[in-house]
Amino acid sequence: MSKLMLQVLPAMEAVAASDWNALTGDDYPFLRHEFLHALEASGSVSPATGWVPRHLTLWQGDRLVGAMPHYHKHHSFGEYVFDWSWADAWERAGGRYYPKGLTAIPYTPVPGPRLALAEGVDPLEARRLLATVWEGEGDGKQGPLSSWHLLFAEEAEVADWQAARPGLLARHGVQFQWRDAGYGDFEGFLAAMTAKRRKAIRRERRLVADQGLTLHRLEGEAIDEEALEHFFRCYEITYLERGRHGYLTADFFRRLRAAMPESLLLVQARLAGKPVAAALCLQGARTLYGRYWGSEVVADCLHFEACYYQGIEHCLARGLTAFDPGTQGEHKLTRGFAPRLLTSLHHIADPRLRDAVARFCAEERPQVRAYCAAAEQALPFRA
Repeated sequence: MSKLMLQVLPAMEAVAASDWNALTGDDYPFLRHEFLHALEASGSVSPATGWVPRHLTLWQGDRLVGAMPHYHKHHSFGEYVFDWSWADAWERAGGRYYPKGLTAIPYTPVPGPRLALAEGVDPLEARRLLATVWEGEGDGKQGPLSSWHLLFAEEAEVADWQAARPGLLARHGVQFQWRDAGYGDFEGFLAAMTAKRRKAIRRERRLVADQGLTLHRLEGEAIDEEALEHFFRCYEITYLERGRHGYLTADFFRRLRAAMPESLLLVQARLAGKPVAAALCLQGARTLYGRYWGSEVVADCLHFEACYYQGIEHCLARGLTAFDPGTQGEHKLTRGFAPRLLTSLHHIADPRLRDAVARFCAEERPQVRAYCAAAEQALPFRA
């Protein structure tokens, strides 16, 4: 077997989609070549937005055997594992935190694979080779990197990285996810809950209907240009309410619809037959991912219906076993989404900053674990 060789790519278009996708599988749409390429081709990810693609690939001869998205970041927006305080403290002390290295899916805090390897490739050797990018002086084109951050990787992958590089600092966080426990249908899901919560959820769904709103799930080719344009208006409203535009462009969503329609689910709320709100999800072979939402109307419980209950119904109807509705939100607990402890990994080059970050993570860790345990106790299911 030929020696592993590392190559840094400046854009997704530098590698064939078929070669990249042959490694990544079909359950996690965010690692697919089409998704990452759409981010770049639409301008959502670019040096102008503070994301410089530096994707890491492993080769045996002319065969791609390893693929990992990687970026040089000039800020910490769009990551959802917040290190602003680290950057501020280091720069106040005279250091330079940016650019930093980042392995994550831009604007997408969804747990999943980050490094895809061909069968037969030694995972320890692969990770040690990849680590030379941030443990040395960068790759010679962007200057030295202050740090490298692995965000929202799967637990097994986190363990593999810790085995390859024991010095990586671990930081915990919590998200909320739904899993099918053999419910059969939505009524079966409700039947597993306490009577109080069953009644509350039925009331929320009834409130949506009483306001004249109807919900419609559109998949793949059924999501036409008009439906997509309306969704984007709603998506922008969510951000404009906070005084800014969304991270993602209309062209990004058009490219997704053109390149991977089978991965899209659009939940559309209509009033008197006219769409007034929309939630766009992505789906893999086993998992539904709730991602983008917006509404042109103010309506009681519509967000819960469009973003949570419709997704659960869709999973049960399609045989999907998990639903990740998006980051944050304790209100998900009482609607059947269980807490999940996640781990991010961090390499900090300067020992002074590394020691400070290590202390921060050590102090934060028991608090996060206690929060996760308390959240588990708040789930509404019958004993």
